Amino acid sequence: MARFKKYFFSWLECGIWISGLVVLAFVNPAGETHFSLCLFKWIGLTFCPGCGLGHAVSWLFHGDIQRSLQAHPLGLLAVTVLFYRIFNLTRLNLITHKT
Repeated sequence: MARFKKYFFSWLECGIWISGLVVLAFVNPAGETHFSLCLFKWIGLTFCPGCGLGHAVSWLFHGDIQRSLQAHPLGLLAVTVLFYRIFNLTRLNLITHKT
């Protein structure tokens, strides 16, 4: 049972990361009317490092590297780390499932 739990949660994590990246790829980073779960936006603050990172990833997926770097300098690193994590989770789950 513990093995199944680990396997399930690994795929769940992988799915969450992929879903988040897909959403950021399709959202308009210049738009301000999209729904946000950001607590900082809800209380009226204009600066949020998490939103800046989300905008940076979105700009990167839209091909605008300059705006991506302006939104948050670690956007490219975040995408690289997430792709690496997704790759490792997938590889680990496929290897574990074979045995």
